Amino acid sequence: MKQQIIECVPNISEGKDLKKINAIANVVTEVEGIKLLDIDPGKATNRTVITFVGVPSQVIEAAFRLIKKASELIDMSKQTGEHPRFGATDVCPLIPIANISMKETANYAHMLGKRVGEELGISGYYYENAATKEDRKNLATVRSGEYEGLEKKLSDKNWKPDFGPTSFTTKTKNSGVIAISARDFLVAYNINLNSTSTRRANAIAFDIREAGRVKREGNPITGKKILDTNGDPVRIPGKLKAVKGIGWYIEEYGIAQISYNLTNISITSMHEAFDETLKAADKRGVRVTGSELVGLVPLQAMLDAADYFLKKQKRSLGISETDKIKIAIKSLGLDDLKPFHPEERIIEYVMSANQPKKLIDYTVKGLADETASESMAPGGGSISAYVGALGVSLGTMVANLSAHKPGWDEKWEFYSKWAEKGQRYKKELLFLVDEDTNAFNKIIDGFRMPKSTPEEVKTRQEAIENATKYATEIPFKVMETAYNSMEVMMAMAKEGIQNSLSDAGVGALCARTAVIGAYFNVRINAKDIKDRSFAKEILFKAKGIYDQTNKLEKEMIEFIYTKI
Repeated sequence: MKQQIIECVPNISEGKDLKKINAIANVVTEVEGIKLLDIDPGKATNRTVITFVGVPSQVIEAAFRLIKKASELIDMSKQTGEHPRFGATDVCPLIPIANISMKETANYAHMLGKRVGEELGISGYYYENAATKEDRKNLATVRSGEYEGLEKKLSDKNWKPDFGPTSFTTKTKNSGVIAISARDFLVAYNINLNSTSTRRANAIAFDIREAGRVKREGNPITGKKILDTNGDPVRIPGKLKAVKGIGWYIEEYGIAQISYNLTNISITSMHEAFDETLKAADKRGVRVTGSELVGLVPLQAMLDAADYFLKKQKRSLGISETDKIKIAIKSLGLDDLKPFHPEERIIEYVMSANQPKKLIDYTVKGLADETASESMAPGGGSISAYVGALGVSLGTMVANLSAHKPGWDEKWEFYSKWAEKGQRYKKELLFLVDEDTNAFNKIIDGFRMPKSTPEEVKTRQEAIENATKYATEIPFKVMETAYNSMEVMMAMAKEGIQNSLSDAGVGALCARTAVIGAYFNVRINAKDIKDRSFAKEILFKAKGIYDQTNKLEKEMIEFIYTKI
């Protein structure tokens, strides 16, 4: 069964005292298996967003310890800040990341709330997908009245807490209450304005957020509210769905901001929120100067933003991931207020930190040195995959150059599609660089298994056989991918910028080398497979790719010779 992973993003009501913040955040690292991803304090809001991940049981334990520590170090009777709040740990959402449903995540939220109420004596409410009542799904509703209104709120039978004491206690006075949820991934995203006016920022937020603004008679600000038949205010909906927003003034930066919660970035993305805010601000005579990401963001959200702005510029989408991240940062102005470090802000980059080094992470010299060492891996299979990656990189380069060639603007999408295809081939081949070495190591692991009893001998033989099959399938995949990638080089030789014809040719030669090199590995590994039916089939397919590759290489060379 695949490991279940959830993310926890507690928001604590302290953003100034770094000693307290670190003491609270670091308790989660005492729980084995927990990875602390981010600590993001805000002085003006007096609030810190903490992010960590792990398997559900570990996350619940870490969250419990954090809530306990926050209640010990933060005195809510003395706390002030721009951000709405009602507790030392104000909110504690759980977010399903891998192999776990929202319903299961909500069950873990209920487990956490029960412990917090019973063991810490802290009252609280469940919201969003963990809510036990329909009218408690919305966090703004649950937190209405904030800390200052808690005594009155807890005396109202309609606001009896979901867990913990049901009255205002000494503990409540000091630690406040908490809201715990299970929710989709939320991006906390602030947009910076060249203004100090909170009113202007709020007006723009109301234009954009899903809830919009209350409809009034006459003056849209001071006019009498228009009510529906139930006596509730009629609202004018905002421009974007799955967006919550409010305007505020940030003394730390001396500017007004619009603070958004993008509750479902598959409905409204960062770049859509940014662009629509820019339009709304412009209508009100205000300029957007940039934006600020609070906490972490998925890699895909940054890549989608880059693609959006590249399309607007009619530029190729087939550039590298690193370049796309740079485009997203600059286009969204994420470095407007302070430097934006992708390795600290993108979830996948943070989670991969401190992982064992991959071959593809080496420098060119480093990979050459590692290959030339006494170790048997990396060997010919990994190097074949790497040569193939270099080959299709050249084809992709020609596509990108062609997309940007003066006078060819009407054809940019044609070349962009080829560049994107090239990037997909490159990504697959780079994966196979390390996977070929991993496959070889599985065979070694099999040979190291014990063989003292008949059962151990059988288990060992099965492990070696399966590992050998896999070590044959991986170079076969290199063959397939490298051969298929030749379509990029062939298309660019014929349709791309002719000054780079030789580059497309070299790319094709590299792809051909990758195919032949991987073919050697398929053959040498297949001879040790006991399942001869499997071996014969993969050898037959491999020979077909080998022959097709040689034919295509010959066609490419003949074409190039006719042009140069």
